[in-house]
Amino acid sequence: MRTVLVTGTGGAGRTTVAAATALAAAREGQRTLLLTADRDGTPEALLGIGPLRGAPGRSADRLPWSVPVALTPGLWAARVVTEEWFRDELTVLQDRGRGMLDMLGSTPLDGEELTALPGVESVALLRALRAAQTAPPGTGWDVLVVDLPPAPETVALLALPEQLRRYLRRLLPAERQAARALRPMLAQLAGMPMPAQKLYELAERWEHELAAIQGVLESEATTVRVVVEPGPLADRALRTARAGLALHGCRVESVVANRLLPTGTPDPWLGALSGQQQAALKDLYEQWAPAVPVRELPHLGRDPQGLGDATDTADTADNGPGDAPGVISGVVVSGGGGAPRPTAGLGALAGPVGPPDPRPDRPAADPWTVEDRLADEGVLLWRLPLPGASRDGLGLVRRGDELIVTVGPFHRVLPLPSALRRCTVSGAGLRDGHLQVRFTPDPDLWPRRP
Repeated sequence: MRTVLVTGTGGAGRTTVAAATALAAAREGQRTLLLTADRDGTPEALLGIGPLRGAPGRSADRLPWSVPVALTPGLWAARVVTEEWFRDELTVLQDRGRGMLDMLGSTPLDGEELTALPGVESVALLRALRAAQTAPPGTGWDVLVVDLPPAPETVALLALPEQLRRYLRRLLPAERQAARALRPMLAQLAGMPMPAQKLYELAERWEHELAAIQGVLESEATTVRVVVEPGPLADRALRTARAGLALHGCRVESVVANRLLPTGTPDPWLGALSGQQQAALKDLYEQWAPAVPVRELPHLGRDPQGLGDATDTADTADNGPGDAPGVISGVVVSGGGGAPRPTAGLGALAGPVGPPDPRPDRPAADPWTVEDRLADEGVLLWRLPLPGASRDGLGLVRRGDELIVTVGPFHRVLPLPSALRRCTVSGAGLRDGHLQVRFTPDPDLWPRRP
């Protein structure tokens, strides 16, 4: 399955771009699901549909999203149902740990009194991402477009599976298998029952699920579209987001410059805003292109509504008296006097944003490379691509066989390649968007040459 994750700076129109991307894919004949975690009703208002509600039935039969609503041939929309998913998962967890809960004298919680905790939305969204990939044959989709939170939250979300798997390996290492055989004896020595077998099985289930989700995120078929409304305030946030996505190996397929104002207007106020946008847009091309395409979306005069190229006319009561008429991407904006004007739908944006390009569903190549400079400089060079990173927010810590890399607000624990584990860190530098870490072989660990 082709998966497109849409994120960007706050308020840049991520939901609009995600919906336009899904519509463009459906128009190419791809069965497409638009998945959102937004609970404030914005996606429904944008798409012109009623509330997206969860499916009835037993919890074991429910998927972690609402009943998909058909929008147009080949396109469905659904919302991640965090509350229902949390109740179902916690109920299962209580059932699996009932023996220990009874031992502690605990009273199980009823499903009706459960409320999703902060942060659960991220786990539910990841679970939905995995579930979309495992739909039964004939009922699945060719393209999944996911409307994600702003970039900082998205980077934390995409890093979660790897982090949780690392925690599980530390807290419940592989040696726990041997402890299972000794559990009866340990229970007699301790004078109390050991943790139930179901808890260990639950940990294995989580490991399996997290590994599957991480496999989806690390596939070549999963890419990111970054949405930004060009301007001086968005530039810094976009640089930080780019560095965070690169740190976690996310592949950015395009940058969408949204809500571009028309150029060449005689209105000095609008002309100043447009000029500021164009200057920021030029910087955007210099930073990203040609490695990452930059797609331009025009400002439609007002928020798009529905899927058509244009809807019926609407009044312009929000226009002040004397407002000058103009044309924004073919959408006529009237002057004062309440004259009608057509409002564009998502179809007006589907063409410029474009459908996702086909990509194979296979593990992506490792972006980190080791360069052998032993003969010339006596070092091995580990190159980590970190476009957008700055020296001020960069940090490195060697911890055993791992390297902890910090880029601004993001950090990642990277396992060292086997050759580098027998070396010591002798220096590092940020050059041309790459973090280059120098490793010098440890004479006590490095094999001696004859």
